[in-house]
Amino acid sequence: MTNTPAEESRYWVRSVARAAEVLEVLSRVGPDGGMSVTEVAAACGLSKSAAFATLYTLRGYSLVADDGEGMNRRYRLGMALARLGARAQEQLSLRDVARPALIQLTERTGMNSRLAVPEAGQAVVVDQVSNGERIQVDLRMGTRELPHCTGLGKALLAEMDDEEVARVVGQVGLPRRTGHTITELPVLLTHLKTVRELGYAVDDEEDADGIFCIGSALRDHTGACVGAISITSLKRDLPAWRYQELGREVRETAAMISRGLGHPG
Repeated sequence: MTNTPAEESRYWVRSVARAAEVLEVLSRVGPDGGMSVTEVAAACGLSKSAAFATLYTLRGYSLVADDGEGMNRRYRLGMALARLGARAQEQLSLRDVARPALIQLTERTGMNSRLAVPEAGQAVVVDQVSNGERIQVDLRMGTRELPHCTGLGKALLAEMDDEEVARVVGQVGLPRRTGHTITELPVLLTHLKTVRELGYAVDDEEDADGIFCIGSALRDHTGACVGAISITSLKRDLPAWRYQELGREVRETAAMISRGLGHPG
């Protein structure tokens, strides 16, 4: 069997892939059914011991459930997947609500717009709208934005208190990306106070030379921060008033998306 490009990557983790394959096989079982270890092993091309070890581990996380004893034991998907599925659906709903607003934001500003969700202290881009210009900023889906030097990252950081910001910084650090990058925690904390007051964060060549980004946080019906949006473009000697104008555009768009998510503000 020929390996896929992903399998040939040094980042490919076979045990994780094996677990995913087992879950996929169990997903084909009917509501009243289940599979034995032998059946799972055969379907996944695994030894019985490898199949059992994988099922045992997944059961420990409630990703797999079992019924019966001994030779009659049958395995099925666990209820933890329902919780994870609900979370995935929430993120999909966020994209559904945000997408039309991102399109409008790009049309109004002429800049690339993006949507990100928080994960492990960083912003993960889950959607974007291109401005269609011939010269494009290198923006990619699924990328992680550093929290201290990007519009998306700083918008998310500003939703945290200083103690939580310090904890995130302790995890990911304050690496210098350009000569404009904030690399000291006290300076960052002071900067975030301004972000909270304005309702938007500006990355003025802090992550990449010649690039600026403006981001603002999104909130759901509970008031919790569920993501952030931003606009990004090449810097063209914009005057200060233009940054403020664009910042208001992003902030107002974020507020509109938040209302769509049930936030009353």
